[in-house]
Amino acid sequence: MGSTALWQWDATDLASAIRERRVSAWEATTASLDRILAVNPAVNALTEISRDAALAAADQADARTASGVPLPPLHGVPVTTKINVDQAGSATTNGVAAFTSLVAVEDSPQVANWRKAGAILLGRSNAPAFSCRWFTDNEPHGLTLNPWNPALNVGGSSGGAAAAVATGMVPLAHGNDLAGSARLPASACGVYGLRPTTGRAPAYNPTGKAERSLCLQTGATQGVLARSVRDIRLGLETMVGRDPRDPAWVPAPLDFPDDTARHRVALFTGTADHAADAPVLAALRRAADALADAGYEVVEAAPPRFDEAAELWMTLLSNDCRSPSARAAFALGGEVFLRSLDLTAACVPALTAEETLAGLGSRTTFQRAWQMFFEDFPLLLMPTAWSVPFPVGYDVRGVEEARRLLTAHSPCTATAFLGVPALSVPVHRGTDGPLGVQLVAGRFRDGLVLAAAAALEERLGAVTPIDPRPPSASVDPR
Repeated sequence: MGSTALWQWDATDLASAIRERRVSAWEATTASLDRILAVNPAVNALTEISRDAALAAADQADARTASGVPLPPLHGVPVTTKINVDQAGSATTNGVAAFTSLVAVEDSPQVANWRKAGAILLGRSNAPAFSCRWFTDNEPHGLTLNPWNPALNVGGSSGGAAAAVATGMVPLAHGNDLAGSARLPASACGVYGLRPTTGRAPAYNPTGKAERSLCLQTGATQGVLARSVRDIRLGLETMVGRDPRDPAWVPAPLDFPDDTARHRVALFTGTADHAADAPVLAALRRAADALADAGYEVVEAAPPRFDEAAELWMTLLSNDCRSPSARAAFALGGEVFLRSLDLTAACVPALTAEETLAGLGSRTTFQRAWQMFFEDFPLLLMPTAWSVPFPVGYDVRGVEEARRLLTAHSPCTATAFLGVPALSVPVHRGTDGPLGVQLVAGRFRDGLVLAAAAALEERLGAVTPIDPRPPSASVDPR
């Protein structure tokens, strides 16, 4: 890596250098902490920075290196975790002021797995209240700004993670995804964001007072954000180890023998109700050309019942938020958060309990149809969102704006409902900001997605950290 600053390295290079004693864990950690000190005030990506604990962990990592014992895959690599998962000794605030004293005494599975893999936990990334908004803003921690353009949405709910990776605070960040929460911020910030197959990564919050709703159990996944495909793979491989606290965890292999084969790719450019904006369509065409250049056969084709899948999932999620217990909890999120929820609810029909169960039951019908589609087209290339990032606060302007957001983000919501692996790949990183597209495959074919993404990365170029742009004097990002 020559004279490149350590905070600019990716996780894979750092892990190799630390293992080979060319770089110490303390040096890597200090470089990231210094970068955080320099740029986090400009974007507010991290809500908590564990400097003393991180340096102590780095010293322990270097002692282990010197001892000559086998080293785990993420040994000495700086990472962040999202504020909606438990990390021992840290508050699981989930963007809610009432939870700032909810300090976890044990790690969630994904945090525990990264800790066991040797990662150095530097800090906590910001998210909206209850991680239930496409805009990363909340009462206790404030607004996270898009480092490319502070007037535009950074994405949600893993907006802090995406901004931290994009600006070089860390090479690897934990995120999660229920309706695009890892992929939309990744696209808005010009990095990679993976939603693995539902069930691949274990999850559980010991601080939780009750089990998650059926919708969350059905659709939520733990994911990874990074600046390279190999780092996405490294983060995923080290996150998905078995944890007995999650009975829904599936011990599925990550790789299959035909992952690197040049499969047929369905290029999905939209429907009558869901169509790509011109910049998004241009990014799709560029990605399609790159895949064709890599030897993939790219054919325009639409997945079955796309509109229905996207609309049903957001209807189910919105109705999930209408239950008395959910409303009682969400009241703690603040007025702006509640307005966002209410405007979204106004866009979808209210369901009876019987209709909700029928909707969840129909998921198998949609999954079957998509699985048959993947028999003909093992890979699907589609937008991360049908439009470019929206202005900050767009979701609380009115019902029409909320409806437009639902339509624009449907590529993420449909795939979340189906539980399939999906990776947002940065295709455009110009002066007008970044744009990502999605690679999608059948359930548990995450390796197929990663292989195709690596082919894209080879042709589109590497992602490097950026310096945050200051807000314009004429723009109030709130």
